[in-house]
Amino acid sequence: MTRPATPAQRRVIDAADPVTGRLKGTEAQLAALVKRGLAFRHPRAPHDHFLTPAGHRLREEPVATVTVEGGAGVFSARVGGEEEPPEAGPARSREVHSAWQGLLELRRMTNPDGATDRPCGWERGNLVRAAALALEAAGHRPADGGEGDGYRVRATPQPDAVAVTVTDLEALRACAATLEAAGWQPGEYTEPRTRVRYLLASPRRV
Repeated sequence: MTRPATPAQRRVIDAADPVTGRLKGTEAQLAALVKRGLAFRHPRAPHDHFLTPAGHRLREEPVATVTVEGGAGVFSARVGGEEEPPEAGPARSREVHSAWQGLLELRRMTNPDGATDRPCGWERGNLVRAAALALEAAGHRPADGGEGDGYRVRATPQPDAVAVTVTDLEALRACAATLEAAGWQPGEYTEPRTRVRYLLASPRRV
């Protein structure tokens, strides 16, 4: 059975040539991939390393971070306003912490430079859940259905941005600070008709 790759090894695999599977990395990294059955050393000079079929399959698989995705029996970040929100308490806090740590690891494994201070591809493809997880992990309180206080994260017509609303202006600005620290670019705006203040936040790319 192929042993799992470490985050550093996964970055080497993800950076392989998309056509030939040629790898670049330190001798130690390449040797470790060979040992795990994910790469092989070409017998002819210059003895480059290439992905094995198992290595190609691993590169094509999404990184298993199901703890931050929705679905039955799987953790789902609070976006605010849910009709049947999960019960708050120590168990929920542990789940949120674990999901956030999993997301940081996903950033480390999938961002080309291994950076954890900015969102990764999964977050850009799941904007609402990603922003909600950043807020919930930082201790912000989500709205509990109806018109209650707390944050609400919603999709917007803009493909790369979410809207965050909170009744209290100070709490809204605290959410902006949290998102900025988590690698997002938040801006504060006023809805023209209702005059309600809200955030428009996009994941930072650099």
